[in-house]
Amino acid sequence: MTNTGIRVCVDRGGTFTDVIAFIPNHIHPKDSPKPKELFRPVIVKLLSVDPNNYSDAPREGIRRVLEIATGVPHPRNKPVETKNLELVRMGTTVATNALLERKGEPTVLVITKGFKDILHIGNQARPNLFDLSIQTPDVLFEHVIESVERVTLVGYSSTTSGMKNINIPKNDKSFVQGITGEWVKILQKPDLTTLESELKKVREKGVKSVAVCLMHAYTYPEHEHHIETLCKKLGFENITLSSKTIPMIKLVPRGTSTTADAYLTPCIQKYLNSFFSGFDPGMLNSYNGKPAVKVEFMQSDGGLVDARKFNGFKAILSGPAGGVVGYAATSWEKGGKAVIGFDMGGTSTDVSRFGGQFEHVFETVTAGIAIQAPQLDISTVAAGGGSRLFFRNGMLVVGPESASADPGPACYRKGGPLAITDANLLLGRLDPNFFPKIFGKSEKDPLDPNATKIAFEKIASEINSFLTAQKSGVKPMTIDEIAYGFIKVANESMCRPIRALTQGKGYNAADHILACFGGAGGQHAFAIARSLGINMILIHRYSSILSAYGQALADVVHEVQEPSAYIYSENSMATIKSTAKKLIQQTEKSFAEQGFPKNHVKCELYLNLRYQGTDTAIMTLKPAGESDWDFEKVFLANYKQEFGFTLPGRDILIDDIRVRGTGKSVATGSDVKWTAVHKDLLSLKRTPVTKSSHELSIYWESVGRVNTPVYLLKDLSIGNEIHGPALILDNTATIAVEPNCQAVITKEHVVGYVGKVSKDIDEKVIKCDPILLSVFGHRFMSIAEQMGRTLQKTSISTNIKERLDFSCALFGPDGGLVANAPHIPVHLGSMQEAVKWQMKFLSGKIKEGDVLLTNHPAAGGSHLPDITVITPVFEKGEIVFFVASRGHHADIGGITAGSMPPNSRELFQEGAAIKSFLLVKDGIFDEQGIKKLLLEDPAKFEGCTGTRCLKDNISDLKAQVAANHKGIQLVASLIKEFGLLKVQSYMNFIQENAHHAVSDLLKKTFHTIGPKLHAIDHMDDGSPIELTVSIDEVKGTAVFDFEGTGREVYANTNAPTSVTFSAIIYCLRCLINLDMPLNQGALGPIQIKIPKGSMLNPSETAAVVGGNVLTSQRLCDVIFKAFQACAASQGCCNNLTFGKNAKEDGDGFGYYETIAGGSGAGPTWDGRGGVHTHMTNTRITDPEIMERRYPVILREFSLRSGSGGSGLHKGGDGVIREIEFLETLQLSLLSERRVFQPYGLNGGGSGSVGMNSLIRQTPSGPLELNFGGKNATIVNKGDRIRLQTPGGGGWDVGDKWFGEVESSGT
Repeated sequence: MTNTGIRVCVDRGGTFTDVIAFIPNHIHPKDSPKPKELFRPVIVKLLSVDPNNYSDAPREGIRRVLEIATGVPHPRNKPVETKNLELVRMGTTVATNALLERKGEPTVLVITKGFKDILHIGNQARPNLFDLSIQTPDVLFEHVIESVERVTLVGYSSTTSGMKNINIPKNDKSFVQGITGEWVKILQKPDLTTLESELKKVREKGVKSVAVCLMHAYTYPEHEHHIETLCKKLGFENITLSSKTIPMIKLVPRGTSTTADAYLTPCIQKYLNSFFSGFDPGMLNSYNGKPAVKVEFMQSDGGLVDARKFNGFKAILSGPAGGVVGYAATSWEKGGKAVIGFDMGGTSTDVSRFGGQFEHVFETVTAGIAIQAPQLDISTVAAGGGSRLFFRNGMLVVGPESASADPGPACYRKGGPLAITDANLLLGRLDPNFFPKIFGKSEKDPLDPNATKIAFEKIASEINSFLTAQKSGVKPMTIDEIAYGFIKVANESMCRPIRALTQGKGYNAADHILACFGGAGGQHAFAIARSLGINMILIHRYSSILSAYGQALADVVHEVQEPSAYIYSENSMATIKSTAKKLIQQTEKSFAEQGFPKNHVKCELYLNLRYQGTDTAIMTLKPAGESDWDFEKVFLANYKQEFGFTLPGRDILIDDIRVRGTGKSVATGSDVKWTAVHKDLLSLKRTPVTKSSHELSIYWESVGRVNTPVYLLKDLSIGNEIHGPALILDNTATIAVEPNCQAVITKEHVVGYVGKVSKDIDEKVIKCDPILLSVFGHRFMSIAEQMGRTLQKTSISTNIKERLDFSCALFGPDGGLVANAPHIPVHLGSMQEAVKWQMKFLSGKIKEGDVLLTNHPAAGGSHLPDITVITPVFEKGEIVFFVASRGHHADIGGITAGSMPPNSRELFQEGAAIKSFLLVKDGIFDEQGIKKLLLEDPAKFEGCTGTRCLKDNISDLKAQVAANHKGIQLVASLIKEFGLLKVQSYMNFIQENAHHAVSDLLKKTFHTIGPKLHAIDHMDDGSPIELTVSIDEVKGTAVFDFEGTGREVYANTNAPTSVTFSAIIYCLRCLINLDMPLNQGALGPIQIKIPKGSMLNPSETAAVVGGNVLTSQRLCDVIFKAFQACAASQGCCNNLTFGKNAKEDGDGFGYYETIAGGSGAGPTWDGRGGVHTHMTNTRITDPEIMERRYPVILREFSLRSGSGGSGLHKGGDGVIREIEFLETLQLSLLSERRVFQPYGLNGGGSGSVGMNSLIRQTPSGPLELNFGGKNATIVNKGDRIRLQTPGGGGWDVGDKWFGEVESSGT
């Protein structure tokens, strides 16, 4: 034992740094007796940022541990001695902070020519639907160099013939087989001479880090290797190759991961050097005959790695990962319930799930950057102890802004803002005498309750003034009620990701145990569990430092993987086994080099499997048993669990072969096994506690403020049973036991049992409570979000599953919109028109179990591919709500594949038009009926066919039915919890809230701009869209009059009236710029006048496919112009379709995409380039996936430099997208803003118009033609389409503008 040193585990969080150390009994202060325990734990907690007292919190924590362990002073101004240290493990936010604060290493990106802006464009979707300034994180690199090189794949997977008809010429060295088994054609080798010249210039500017990401390098890395050699020659200190970092298909996430690694790894190295510099030389080297201290870091995947191998992109979830390992080992029992981890810290809350196996994801977004790496599946919500509290628009709002560690909440004695910690302190749930005394200038002061009280009195005055102004005779809210209201809102915001994590994967949240940890978690655990229906809570004795303790229980991990493109079958099994053997040998070698005995090493083999034609891969673990290689069985079971169905008859593809090796290594000094708490509870003798430590006056929801017993955990014995309300205190944690709940003390845990509280669901009169207004806002939105997740997971088509071209919403019994998840804006107001039309058409005939289908423009539809499925929600025989989902179907017949014809003149040419159809009756899906409507009826018209994707149509419709069913279940649960009257009352209150918000906006506009607003713009055919807005200041209402708008056109840019409703409600929400539920109340103060026979109110037979995707965008530009809010955006969706009919080769395909452009500038912001704006927000297919699936080469996808309008704030640039076709295909294009420029405002310049070019290959060379805005043709091998999309308008500041529109985040 004398050779054993101190083992220290550190978790550096955003607010606090937690340290747990295990001290061997031969190390102790001289004056104290030798401890009986072989290892005794020591806990230290300190602020993560305290520059006046120490420069590095983890090192300071270790210094304090050594002082406690030895009793010998270790001065801060001297290097920390390491002679007693054996092991240091750390989870750190260094990488996360560098990413959030954009303080990484200056980096240059080398990427394939044509793609210099691909990481800026990303998937082209904007993160916040209603933020006109489109605040998106910028790229991580400072410089970009395009490498003149190119490879592409041979063959394509979207048809059987595309893979079978591959002809590889003999002795042609431009064809090589890649790592995945795919054939690659080398179109051009790297021009290293030119590249060297450009890299030299960057290196001379002091740039030392380079990221290299080339097209298809995941399967053919040779070109990246050539560039690596060149970079080494030029003296770059850090070189990150995408093919080594994360060899997985998808250029964009692989590129962002590679740049993140190049950006962050040097920061980590600098931090490590700084960290080690504060110790004596023994920290990394043998010192005075003593072996070096072993230093390991926690990675995002929950495994430890030697400090020398710790790199950037695997460090982002370093801290939270320790907590997952910790609660998994201390809460889960084999064969028992799965566990939900609830880690509430100072700045955010992390939630995760463990059911016996760590759940990893391989593509996540952190700080706006897509990271492609194995990470524990952790969802983060911006609600922690430091989350700030606001009163906005009549609602209590928690976060996402944080008080951080410095200055911290109001009670931290640094003049900080009001936060959740203050709410708990005011309510009595925090005892300052038992909270770390680390505040004030001396670092020794307790929390300041007086500062908290003053801050709450201030916000109470604001809230009560608002309530009094709204309704006379309203009883003022006390500061207790307000503080607890904020707690309830925070709890509900934390429940949302838990519901998504469980229900979204086919699990019931109530069937779990809640493992609570983190410094603030114990104060909220019982309330969270009650809201989720969970009846058991486990709070480990180290709950407040479980992320640090988890590192003591973690294993060292080494992962290797290779990409693949094989079909899973008997024929590929030999290759799978061979690759697996090679990867396992590599893993075992790595552990042997680290000194692990072979019997301490375990290797797990995974195949990343997905169905042909889908983009959803599942990492599938090899079944137990050396001879069992049946991955398909496991994949099918996992797929059905998550999505509810399988796809018989479809090939299963292997995307990656992965080996995860773990080296068993425990730092606690004991052979830690899975928890025994569940077994102990069976035989535990429970005894009531007769005496508390003291009492505190604490506010509880159901009983108000009462004197509450407080128990000290150290004074409690195993078996003690405590009934709520009560408080249990430890040195580092507070547990609030709610009324009608109980806590039982075991050897390692406080076990919570959650009792049910009866609610008065038979109230006769419901008054609006701003607390419940916020809670119901979360709950209604959560229903729509859960419907959306169900639809995405159960759908089949690329449009819905991958491009996310769908919307889900909840409606009242009158058909009015209650909540719409932030999906596609053009669906926002139009879906309620579809529901209302069905109610009127089927008056009194809708029965329970009916599911209705519609897509007709005259029945509230947008355009025909958008099919709406509507389901009534019944309660005691009455319709109390409706739920609906609208999805863009890949094809519904008509004159062209994709049902998006650029040249349609009549509605029938665009496919099946259905006003009302009973899709489900008495639980029976009418498959024959829908087949007739989609397949037979459209084919009756001249030149038209029925749907070309019937199987996908039916599958997606069933997915929409399933999404609606999920909505019905959630609504029923809400009614059961609160009662129908309260649920419907708050539905009305939330709509009234939106009504008031719009009224306030109109009154403000009256004063800033005037009583009359006017704007006009033109479609490319010259048709005007004219709007006059007349505002009544007294009533806070307005008339939106479109008199002067052009008449219906004999083309397809007519827009159904529902599209105008959508455009208005979307624009109003953007102008209000508050996080509020979007519903029909927003249109309450608005009267809309649309001339009949105009292009915005066309006849029933008018073609409308372009109205939904083009005219809708121009509508937004006109509305924003009238309100002087921002310059015009690109005003187009740039709809491109190509494909071929099945009859040509026995199997056809269709591909549809919408293409980004520039957004308009505003009074305080520049426009964003390469992004979708206003009425759409669909994603675009990754370049490598596109070339794998279809017979095309994407030659360029970049920003169209200079296309944004000029001004003090410049308009965003459009994009250039050039596609080369490799075989004969049908091509169609539907676009606008090719004639009239996107306007600038207030003196700003206009954006450039778009331009579409068709480049034909002729015997005499390429022939470039103007393809026009709307056209269709047949393209042949070698032909190209080049789209240059419009830029956004600019904004200049002058005396003309009097508005006060602000962007969020500015």
